[in-house]
Amino acid sequence: MKVFRYLVGAACAIVVASLPLAAHAQGKPEKPNVSIAVGGKPAFYYIALTIAERLGYFKDEGLNVEIGDFAGGSKALQAVVGGSADVVSGAWENTIDQQPKGLNLQGFVKMGRYPAITVGVAKAKAASYKSPKDLKGMKIGVTAPGSSTNMFVNILLAKDGLKPDAVSIIGVGATAGAVAIMKRGEIDAISNLDPVITMLESGGDIVPVIDTRTTKGMQEVYAGAYAAGCIYVPVDFAKKYPNTAQAVVNAMMRALRFIQSSTPDQIVAAVPPDYYSDKALYKAALEKNIETYKHDGSISLEAGRNVARDLKLFDPTMQNVNVDVAKTINMTFQQKAAQKYK
Repeated sequence: MKVFRYLVGAACAIVVASLPLAAHAQGKPEKPNVSIAVGGKPAFYYIALTIAERLGYFKDEGLNVEIGDFAGGSKALQAVVGGSADVVSGAWENTIDQQPKGLNLQGFVKMGRYPAITVGVAKAKAASYKSPKDLKGMKIGVTAPGSSTNMFVNILLAKDGLKPDAVSIIGVGATAGAVAIMKRGEIDAISNLDPVITMLESGGDIVPVIDTRTTKGMQEVYAGAYAAGCIYVPVDFAKKYPNTAQAVVNAMMRALRFIQSSTPDQIVAAVPPDYYSDKALYKAALEKNIETYKHDGSISLEAGRNVARDLKLFDPTMQNVNVDVAKTINMTFQQKAAQKYK
């Protein structure tokens, strides 16, 4: 009995002794006030960010997060480059195309498996569309020039032997303004995200011709794994604020788990009511995108290399440089978060 009591006591002592170490390993954020830049927050591309904010996951991690919403991902990138934001919720492509320019960025956690970008052509022009070559000469609306929706168009054109200047790119945002511009006939086609695409499709304004909201569409365009929306930061951020970086990733991972374990109705109930004017239509759009959230948050090296490959197709700054893709991926925080939120 004495031996048993000794062993129990020793075990308890070990547990108690380990508590400060665990607390230290998940210490308080060094930088509790964090600014996150995003380009078109109401888009489903960023719904995990909205969930983390609305359900208090950032606060639970000890963070006071301020989210700055910009017209498109390229504007969000500019915010972190200019120092007005700490973190970006945006397209992982930016971690690749900025490296040759001397800006080292890292993706921490993936938000979506697929880019979920759809190209829709005005109904009056859809009958003549057979391939991306038929986009030549069109005015195409994107969230913002230089954003992932713009890069998507460039990739499609390049694969059909056309240069980016074969079309006219017009920034239209990712909200109701984009819908209005398309409806007024100011553009011939649109490269955008949901709920914008579903709103236009349901109104008969566009015919989707290329769709990466599904596995089938992804394979047709990219023929393999691809890194899409993520949380990315300058590399020095993680070195200077490791606990803060972990807290951000924890909140995002928890948001992903919420989406994965919830019904569409529960997810819709968690977003701001001003995200939609037609709740049923918004839910229908969500259901078209739900497949993209079924993942563990990790970004693979293969997915990163596929992005770099496609960017070289049209970006002259990428064509004669060797990008170190491994340096743009840091999954150490994601791995810890995935263990915490299973």
